[in-house]
Amino acid sequence: MIKMGSATLFGLGSAAALERFLGASTETVSAAGSALGSAAGQQGIPPVRWGMFVDMSKCVDDCQDCIDVCHVRHNVPRFDSPKEEIKWIWKQGQAKVFPSQSQEFPAEQLTGKPVLTFCIQCAEPPCVKVCPTQATFIRPDGIVEMDFHRCIGCRFCMAGCPYGARSFNYRQPRPYIENPDPGYPTREIGVVEKCNFCAERIDVGKEPSCVETCQSGVLVFGNLNDPDSEIRRKLKTRVTFTRKPELGTRPSVFYAFENGND
Repeated sequence: MIKMGSATLFGLGSAAALERFLGASTETVSAAGSALGSAAGQQGIPPVRWGMFVDMSKCVDDCQDCIDVCHVRHNVPRFDSPKEEIKWIWKQGQAKVFPSQSQEFPAEQLTGKPVLTFCIQCAEPPCVKVCPTQATFIRPDGIVEMDFHRCIGCRFCMAGCPYGARSFNYRQPRPYIENPDPGYPTREIGVVEKCNFCAERIDVGKEPSCVETCQSGVLVFGNLNDPDSEIRRKLKTRVTFTRKPELGTRPSVFYAFENGND
């Protein structure tokens, strides 16, 4: 079961560190060590902001269990043409995932291994800002969701996403789902889709399917606003990277490449 945690924002050290990881301003964050239960309500800080820690040092090269389970449980169609491929989670070259940071990485971080990639659940999502129908929206817990019924296929969200995390159904996807899972809706032609952190599972107290399935400890999911959560401990003890931090989108997915002692 997922631990919801308390409405606090301290535990990473200084206010600058909190700002880096959680995107809170130094005006919002009080002195480290003070509880922000009352401030959370006053400043609009939610009790939960879901995030993911991805430890690429533990990712097995040929393993794609997390990819397979995600696509099966979310009825992701399998098209033969790479141009029409629908992807919620996949592996991509490190230079493409971190293009703006490739020259800044320490030598030991440049592993050359493909990086596990999916929607990074921005706290300031450009896709939401450009969607004309509110088909894509951000939940109070920070998850950027899709309402497939509201999607008109304009693909503004795809143009707005700087991470290439969205896919478009150029043809009717339902015939290309081998064994449809009734627990999640199938889509129609002309609909955009992407990873949603398994919001349907989180809402009933379960972890995302990819996290549950991975046996190598690559993925750690939890509440970024809970100082006692495992993901916060990872962020305190490991050197982490986010994708294109210069854009100010405040990603909720953090990557580590070196071997840790945790």
